[in-house]
Amino acid sequence: MIIRISETEKLQNDPAYQEFVRNHPGTGFLKIRASSAGEAIPIEGVKITVSKEIGDNTIIFFEGITDDSGMINGIKLPTPERIQSDEEVPRFAAYDLHAVYEKQNFDKLYNISLCCGFGIIQYINITPDVESEMRDYNGN
Repeated sequence: MIIRISETEKLQNDPAYQEFVRNHPGTGFLKIRASSAGEAIPIEGVKITVSKEIGDNTIIFFEGITDDSGMINGIKLPTPERIQSDEEVPRFAAYDLHAVYEKQNFDKLYNISLCCGFGIIQYINITPDVESEMRDYNGN
């Protein structure tokens, strides 16, 4: 079953999700940068979904669309708590990031990992479909 994080009533009764929450009290930050031509051209309108399989469910933590600068900033995601010791290996939370840009028939799944208190930038490089660009340009 697919459940959005905003559907709190469904998640409150899900033991697997409640265990996930207990084990992930921290917060990691994700930024999306969608572009083309070696990051020279920002891509507006890329649909982004960040989800995670928890128990028998797919939990959607974020859904959004890149702005005119090709960005989505400030996505907050649960992570394990921060480890203060240099002798322990930091723990990460893994998520699936699905990027779709219909104008270019772009559909790609990324696996991302976040650590508490840190942020990452996920670059999404969309190679232009010259044929469809020419059709759009010629009005066909």
